[in-house]
Amino acid sequence: MAKPTPIAAAPESDSGHTLIASAVRTLETEANGVSALSAAIHDGLGLAFVTAVELIRGVRGRLIVTGMGKSGHVGRKIAATFASTGTPAYFVHPSEASHGDLGMITPDDVIMAISWSGETAELKDLTDYSRRFKIGLIAVTSNSDSALALAADVVLSLPQAREACPHNLAPTTSTLMQQALGDALAIALLESRGFTALKFAELHPGGKLGAMLKFVRDIMRAGDDMPLVRTGTRMSDALVVMTTKSLGCVVIADADGRLTGIITDGDLRRHMSPNLLDLPVEEIMTREPKTVRPDQLASEALEFLNTSKKTQLIVAEQGKPIGVVHVHDLLRAGVA
Repeated sequence: MAKPTPIAAAPESDSGHTLIASAVRTLETEANGVSALSAAIHDGLGLAFVTAVELIRGVRGRLIVTGMGKSGHVGRKIAATFASTGTPAYFVHPSEASHGDLGMITPDDVIMAISWSGETAELKDLTDYSRRFKIGLIAVTSNSDSALALAADVVLSLPQAREACPHNLAPTTSTLMQQALGDALAIALLESRGFTALKFAELHPGGKLGAMLKFVRDIMRAGDDMPLVRTGTRMSDALVVMTTKSLGCVVIADADGRLTGIITDGDLRRHMSPNLLDLPVEEIMTREPKTVRPDQLASEALEFLNTSKKTQLIVAEQGKPIGVVHVHDLLRAGVA
């Protein structure tokens, strides 16, 4: 296969320097906005933040996120983040809400409306609906005197910040701050609810995250696929099993099925001798090998393999080997 042609380095030119300066200026401007938001949380915004978390956590229904334009795009991402971290949520478009989608919202829900100005006309029907049916309303806005803020039960007032756009017009810093605040709310709720990695796995069965959150039992080689021999077995027979199963090891168990040791390629090299094949496995095996449980996450097994510089691990339950997990199995499953 032909090697890909490397991308040439950016030319040393005035235009190149200008583009880099623009990128850095954008990032610094947006970072200043997030820093201002963090400072506001330490100040007066913190109390409203806590109130918003408690309101969302106590609701019997779902969190309804809404917003128009760029705030709407941010709202969709915020709703997805909430839903994936244990807070049932979905996005309702404010214009569609005025044409029947208000029926999706019940008195058991709570609404989070996002508008930098707080004067988005399309939100009026939705906020009126929330007031009429006493549905909790959280406003995310930079204008605490706006129509949205005045209608809300909780106002998350974002600090003023300059957009990265040189004309201070295109929503850039403002949308990043909205997104950051949404993330902060979602993570605060996740932590307050004790939302674990195992619960996260239930909601993320697909993709790279899904692979990382598989259990060892889903990936391990078990039954006839596990290289297993009993104590007293001659090395000549153990090597046949080791070679047949192609995992680079053989697991040793006693007559009661309890784990006693493991023999790996490294053990063979360390004990190489003319009479190796005639020795019992007990003289070659590594005793008290490291194990993992079948209910551990595959990502934990991968981390253990990496830190211990091993290629396989025995899976044991109540002291008995029930499987072997190999780094190649983790690779095939998409964990590594």
